[in-house]
This record gives sequence, C-alpha cells and structure tokens, in this order.
Amino acid sequence: MSDSGAQRSDPIAVGSRVKVIPTSGSRSDDTEPQVGVVVEDYAKSVIDNSDLGRDWAPVLRWAIALDDGRLVFAADGGLEPA
Repeated sequence: MSDSGAQRSDPIAVGSRVKVIPTSGSRSDDTEPQVGVVVEDYAKSVIDNSDLGRDWAPVLRWAIALDDGRLVFAADGGLEPA
C-alpha cells in the first residue's frame, strides 16, 4: 500500500523562492506580487473554516520571509514559484 501524498510533487516547499500574490482581502497596501522565501509550512494546522464556525481569521498554510524583511502568511492559491 502506497501513500499517494508522499508521491505528490509540490513545487512549493520550505526554502522555495515564491511570489506572493495580493488578494482582495489583504490588509496590505501591496498591489504588486512580492518575492520571498517560504520559511514554514503549516499544512497540518490548516482547518476548514466551516469547522471553526466562523469565516474570519482563517489559518493560512505558508509563512514567507519577503525580500524586504517582512513576514507574511498566504493560502495555497496565494503563491506561485518565483
């Protein structure tokens, strides 16, 4: 029996250079993608918002250290390889 998750090739991982794509719900004034390095993957901590009973303050999967020194968090769809 094989674990299909172990065979999946994810281009984004800790240490990857990525572009963080600004979203409409972002609290930042950034309108352009920001570049940085993934420093942590919180995949095991992500909880479906419906399980929380609220839709605010969602748990985001990725922590990214931007090249300008800021630390930001992004969901799966908010990153692309740089």
